[in-house]
Amino acid sequence: MNSNLPLISVIITTKNEEKNIENCLKSVLAQSYSKELIEVIVVDNDSADKTKEIAGKYTDKVFDRGPERSAQRNLGVEKANGEWFLYLDADMMLDKNVIKDCVNKIENWKLKIGNSDLVGLYISEIVMGTSFWSQVRRFERSFYDGTVIDCVRFIQKSAFQKVGGFDENLTGPEDWDLDKKLRGIGKTELVKTPVNHNEAEFDLKKYLAKKGYYAQKFDAYVAKWPKNDPDIKKQLGFYYRFAGVFVEKGRWKKILAHPILFLGMMTLRMMVGVKFLTRKIK
Repeated sequence: MNSNLPLISVIITTKNEEKNIENCLKSVLAQSYSKELIEVIVVDNDSADKTKEIAGKYTDKVFDRGPERSAQRNLGVEKANGEWFLYLDADMMLDKNVIKDCVNKIENWKLKIGNSDLVGLYISEIVMGTSFWSQVRRFERSFYDGTVIDCVRFIQKSAFQKVGGFDENLTGPEDWDLDKKLRGIGKTELVKTPVNHNEAEFDLKKYLAKKGYYAQKFDAYVAKWPKNDPDIKKQLGFYYRFAGVFVEKGRWKKILAHPILFLGMMTLRMMVGVKFLTRKIK
């Protein structure tokens, strides 16, 4: 074991995830990074199923917190001993080399740049599932890596604490808010070794309902930042969300290769857009 390598805390938030939590935990414990340097923390939000019972078989660090994921994540970081942490949803599974490659990115950054101003890493995400809408979601997600639509997932704990963590009043855009705060004090990079997001049982109605719920806090998020903030203009603006992010840096080539998925993606974006525009309607 290399004593110079950092302890990494993996924080998993749960609520009624008995179908997913075991696969998530197994993927963490199967990492190629030293198991002695991985700390697993589960923060549950009043599950009514066997989520906590299953989690307890893999870690003794199982805590309770609600009412939303931002509060759960903040508690997880409070309980974490690692210099860096990775936060996950229970329906995610890690490629076996994710943590090792994240640490390598950090160590190589120090050697190359000569300082440690790296505060967070984006990690590529692959949406799992074979249904048409799962394929559409996987195609859509592939455009977002390292953009303002994304959010760092592997974070330096001290930097997280310096910016005040997740804003617990912003359920939905709290990840964008955190990402902006971290980019304000340091650098970010992308690791392409993926997190696999299990949307095999993708339900379009539930997906749109969730997007509508999260959109309710967009106005509060916008109000926190200067008028005409360039990131927010991209995140919530029509042009970037329907065109810019899909064509910049040569990404348009993927559209030519998968026109049916592109049409499905645009249809899904329009449905989400309707939810955004009607977010104030009860």
